[in-house]
Amino acid sequence: MENTVNIPEMYGCRVFNEDVMRSKLPKDVYRSLVNTIENGTEIDPGIADVVASVLKDWAIEQGATHYTHWFQPLTGVTAEKHDAFLSPVSHGKAIMEFSGKELIRGEPDASSFPSGGLRATFEARGYTSWDPGSYAFIKDGSLYIPTVFCSYVGDALDSKTPLLRSMAALSQEGLRILRLFGDRDSRRVITTVGAEQEYFLVDSEDFKARRDLFYCGRTLFGAPAVKGQELEDHYFGALRPRVSAYMKELDRALWELGICAKTKHNETAPAQHELASVYCAANLAVDQNLLTMEYMKRLAPEFGMECLLAEKPFDGINGSGKHNNWSIATDTGKNLLKPGKAPAENKQFLLILAAVIRAVDKYQDLLRISCASAGNDHRLGGDEAPPAIMSIFLGDELERIVNYYADGAHYEKHDDKYMSLGVVTVPSVRQDNTDRNRTSPFAFTGNKFEFRMVGSSQNIAFTNIVLNTAVAESFADFADLLEQADNFEEALDRLISDTFRAHKRILFSGNSYSAEWEAEAAARGLSCFKTAPDAFAHFTDEKNVALFRRFDVMSDAEMVSRRSIFFENYRKVVAIEARTMLEMTHRDYIPAVNHYIDDLSNTVRHLPKGVPAEAQTDILVRLSEGLQSTYRAMNTLEQAVADLRRQKGNEARAFYAKEQLLPAMAELRRAVDGMEVLTAREYWPVPTYGDLTYRV
Repeated sequence: MENTVNIPEMYGCRVFNEDVMRSKLPKDVYRSLVNTIENGTEIDPGIADVVASVLKDWAIEQGATHYTHWFQPLTGVTAEKHDAFLSPVSHGKAIMEFSGKELIRGEPDASSFPSGGLRATFEARGYTSWDPGSYAFIKDGSLYIPTVFCSYVGDALDSKTPLLRSMAALSQEGLRILRLFGDRDSRRVITTVGAEQEYFLVDSEDFKARRDLFYCGRTLFGAPAVKGQELEDHYFGALRPRVSAYMKELDRALWELGICAKTKHNETAPAQHELASVYCAANLAVDQNLLTMEYMKRLAPEFGMECLLAEKPFDGINGSGKHNNWSIATDTGKNLLKPGKAPAENKQFLLILAAVIRAVDKYQDLLRISCASAGNDHRLGGDEAPPAIMSIFLGDELERIVNYYADGAHYEKHDDKYMSLGVVTVPSVRQDNTDRNRTSPFAFTGNKFEFRMVGSSQNIAFTNIVLNTAVAESFADFADLLEQADNFEEALDRLISDTFRAHKRILFSGNSYSAEWEAEAAARGLSCFKTAPDAFAHFTDEKNVALFRRFDVMSDAEMVSRRSIFFENYRKVVAIEARTMLEMTHRDYIPAVNHYIDDLSNTVRHLPKGVPAEAQTDILVRLSEGLQSTYRAMNTLEQAVADLRRQKGNEARAFYAKEQLLPAMAELRRAVDGMEVLTAREYWPVPTYGDLTYRV
């Protein structure tokens, strides 16, 4: 019988959260720190030493011996450097100490992190600075202090700094809107985010046997399994015992860190699963999702499995995304994207809806860039992943309201409907006023927007930076107009109508996968960047630079640096995958097929005279032809990899990788996969798709 666990008592036990602060900090220090967290004011240096001392004592009680400033460099993952609380004193003694200065600021070496030209290699100094809005926590015997990361001259070298700036901009401009509607109580407008994380689990031994999984996190070769996801029997199916045990341990670990892991289930593809957490403030949500991904990977081996977070680990079946559920709330608890019972008459909601529609339409390129990567390019456009074309799905009722305000179209509110299922003992079911559209990249889902383009391995910070800043601009422009209006109600109605009319081209409720939509989207003037490099090239377009500059979210130099890093990361990922394919072909596939051909040839030679050998001969011919095709494709890819190094600059190399390496890689894969289906199972050197997806 399992030991019972008091989950509410366990929840957040490793987090220096507000309850712990309240119980351990002096009242005046607690009030000052909460004021900093809630109102975004600078921390009072006078309380830093007190907070640090209490934080240290609490951490030691939890078994911690070290502390680390935990930050998010521009690598897509987190970074940490651990220092002991231990400090030597005279006579060979030592004490445990931690100062306010050590809490607030750290000095990690910045020389080996991506900077995109913001600093020279010899300018190694960087700074980390405490983010009080993200709670400190205990992990692996260390106190983790969430921080921002900047260069010696103050340029942001991380994802969190622009995120915090964007949240401040949205709050400031959002309050202007609320004041126009008579709200004097709210002091902050908060971006709230809840991430749904998809992932695959494969057997550890199978993972180790494939260099593509080991180096790249996804398969670069593999013929389709005889059974994929055709029967749709894995989706929401019963959890396999090993997977269920893993999920229970993952829940426990996340709950201790105050991460409200809420929902878990099997996803559509075999071996694919999902975890969804309850929403919280955007900066905290980003931290928690990064921790979730880390724990997904670190716990899986304890159950004989490996967790794959790549966007498309297997060709031909569902890829993995990360749905970014985004909403706006006040510090008084109001959800500003809640339509209410009469949305057509809820002018505040309609104005905020108009702000979001305008932001998404105007900055569709930035939203596409925010989820662009070499891995996500393989996922977007099929198997329940949205296409690369940005559009918004509002649902029937809200779209009728938009058309009513934009064009004077007829609008009639539909009352709630209840469906009788024909079973007396089963209650009637209330029918929602709109269906779901799983092909839409940006869908309204009742009181939030669900952005489905984000890839499963990506840091969601950038997506939320774009959303926050773009909506902040809409709020600012709306407030500028309405604050000067002689007749507020008339100006408000006109603004809502004009905005809906100007930006309704971004609304689409049909099948986003269809070729007809691609043609229609082009006719509407919507952007379509099918690959990451095509999107990256537009990051520093003047309107985008002006947006981030206006709200001090990113400087011109910070944007130029990130553009360079985008291209650099893309070409490095593709190059690593290409080199991995070459190594596997040289050292795994060609030797294995040659071995099988040799044994099969010996079989033919030793057949008794007169025994037919047509089948064996046919296989030998086809495999020999496959080897020739493989050899030619391998040579082509080797040359392309060599030529990549001769390209000048990250952008040129990224486009070369897209235009030359990827087609050569696809050709090599076709040749090798063709040999896989002809080679006896015991000769094939790596686990197959069937092994990988059905052995967990």
